[in-house]
Amino acid sequence: MLVRAVSTRPRTVVTVTAVIFAIYLALGAAVFDALSLNRYEAPGSESLQVRTALADRFGTGSPNIAVLVESDSGVDDPDVAAVGREVTALLAGFPGIGEAWSYWTPDAPASLAGTDGTTALVLAWAPGDADLVRGELLPALDAAIDGQFDDPSVRLTLGGADEVFRTVAEQARADFLRAEMIVVPLVLGLLWLVYRRFRVALATLAVGLYSVAGTLAILRLVSGFTDISTFAANIALVMGIGLGVDYGLFMTYRFREELRRGSDPEQATKDAVRSAGRTILFSGATVAASLAALFVIPLPFLSSFAYAGIAVVLTAIIGSTVFLPAVLRLLGTRVLRRNEVAAAADAGGWARLASRVMRRPVAFGALGMVILIALGAPALAAEFGAPDDRLLRAGQPVRDMYDTVREDFDAEDADAVYIVAPSATDAEIGRFARDVSLVDGILRVDSPAGSFRDGALVESAGADADRFRDGDAAYLTALPASDRLSDDPGDLVADIRAVDRAFPALIGGYPAELVDYRAAVAERLPVVLVLIFAVTFVLLFLMTGSIVAPLKASVLNLLSLSVMFGVLVWGFQEGALAPLLGFTPTGVIEPSIPLLMFCVAYGLSMDYEVFLLARIKEDYDRTGDPRASVVRGIGRSAPLIGAAALTLGTSFLVYATSEVTFLQQLGVGMALAVFVDATVIRGILLPAFMRLAGRANWWAPAPLRRLHARIAWREPALSAGDLESSARRELREPAAP
Repeated sequence: MLVRAVSTRPRTVVTVTAVIFAIYLALGAAVFDALSLNRYEAPGSESLQVRTALADRFGTGSPNIAVLVESDSGVDDPDVAAVGREVTALLAGFPGIGEAWSYWTPDAPASLAGTDGTTALVLAWAPGDADLVRGELLPALDAAIDGQFDDPSVRLTLGGADEVFRTVAEQARADFLRAEMIVVPLVLGLLWLVYRRFRVALATLAVGLYSVAGTLAILRLVSGFTDISTFAANIALVMGIGLGVDYGLFMTYRFREELRRGSDPEQATKDAVRSAGRTILFSGATVAASLAALFVIPLPFLSSFAYAGIAVVLTAIIGSTVFLPAVLRLLGTRVLRRNEVAAAADAGGWARLASRVMRRPVAFGALGMVILIALGAPALAAEFGAPDDRLLRAGQPVRDMYDTVREDFDAEDADAVYIVAPSATDAEIGRFARDVSLVDGILRVDSPAGSFRDGALVESAGADADRFRDGDAAYLTALPASDRLSDDPGDLVADIRAVDRAFPALIGGYPAELVDYRAAVAERLPVVLVLIFAVTFVLLFLMTGSIVAPLKASVLNLLSLSVMFGVLVWGFQEGALAPLLGFTPTGVIEPSIPLLMFCVAYGLSMDYEVFLLARIKEDYDRTGDPRASVVRGIGRSAPLIGAAALTLGTSFLVYATSEVTFLQQLGVGMALAVFVDATVIRGILLPAFMRLAGRANWWAPAPLRRLHARIAWREPALSAGDLESSARRELREPAAP
């Protein structure tokens, strides 16, 4: 029915698609207002239980808002101190803020002032989710501070963890708009170079735009039921354009090939949708399966990309198998270049390279392996850690504020570890607080039993000790040194959790939340990997009937991805790309970004694998020649894969210009993975492996062969008219060499 509709009623199909596209635009226009600003928190984790207990029982929590007060006159100057107290009072009474304190609060710790005496901090805790705090409270507070304080001798900068990631989200939105302005004309130009037909290039780009608009509309609807990260929109843009164009290229190439064989436009449309459409569906299923594995990790930040990826695949498939064939049917032979004739399948640079590789598969295979291993070797030195303000470039106010904090402060009270004891006596808490103060890197422990430093009581419990108590329940705070926290947050939290105590206790606070988030990712990582490998293995088996082809694809994909992880470590963790891209290396990589990149890149690698294997298997089934079918399959597919990789890789690479390090990592890493996969993997290693395996490429045990014969999805049978047309084309087509 679909084939008949796009080939016989193309104008109706295009009109309906245009209406749906307009609906997508209307729904997606407000998507940014509906997306969430997720925190780094793991549902059900110990640290999240601490946050809930602090808010519900004690009316407090980790400071998530800060104001840096700077003055050359010094923070003890009476005029500066007056401003500091006014800022503290403003925050304490501001709607939505639970409590506030500062260097100028009575009995405040000295750690709230910088070592040179010219800087000090005002801290506040605001309950509520990230959308409330970052989307409503912080903009209002920023405006109130700007409107109330205009003393040029005192500089005020709004900060805190929520302000950092609010700024990151705003910058990501700005990067989305800038990337959109760059990617669309750039991809259109690349497509024109491929087709040399502007209308065909525009139609292919339209598939990508349809996918982007459709994905944003779907995310807008899904956000009504669950949290979707603002970063999902950035993925929607680059993957929507990339996959839409990929699938559009594949459909258009197949349509042009059918025309060159002598088919009329209607028949060429039918054959292209039947053959290319089947391959596109298999390819889309592998990409969607790779991203759907992120649902296994119960973190809204990562599951957002699963929703976005599945939506991209769905809309790209619809655009490339419904809208684009209808447009091609209307364009007819105008899709071809002027004086275009059929090219031999074994002609062209890619086919000649494949022939050369297959004559010396061991030598070329070894060369390709050496290249990939050398590029991927830095990945062995990966260090995972928590993100901070250095996600942003220097020059952003909140980034500059924390550069000052790192330089002037030995510790920041907002990074304190919070410990909640549901039931404990002051004596028990005092002994525990003393032992925690002996942990390497802990500067001070405050508790209802007093303040401790280096195992000694340095300040007895004062009049404010009641704030640590709620009946039998109590909480403590342990302030870590900045150096220990930046070098070793995971071990620091583990050391505190390992301290013996005579009562049950929960360890939380901002450092513990980051550690628990990382642990949640690591805990589910094996399940994610197994699911990805298993699902893509099954899909490739259904397509090829072989168990060797899926295994080979998985190995080659992992080699390709090792290069991506290598550049993450070398370029971003170690900072080799910092002078070029303008970011600040921190010596660690946030773990959820490589996981996201793995799922996306693995799916896209399988995308190219499906395109290539489909052509090779089609030729092998027709000729039974295991060697020539590889050469012809690569000769027919490699130009398509090269064009697709160029457009997709370029789309990702645009994000290298981002001012958020996350997006730079995504852009550079994914672009490199795509380019390496389309060249070294598909041009060298794949033909070398297939030459060595020979007919075993398509082997499966007898039971699986019978199973494949029963359940494999094959192209639908041709009608009598189609069979007659196909026979005429076969007679005109030259014999395979």
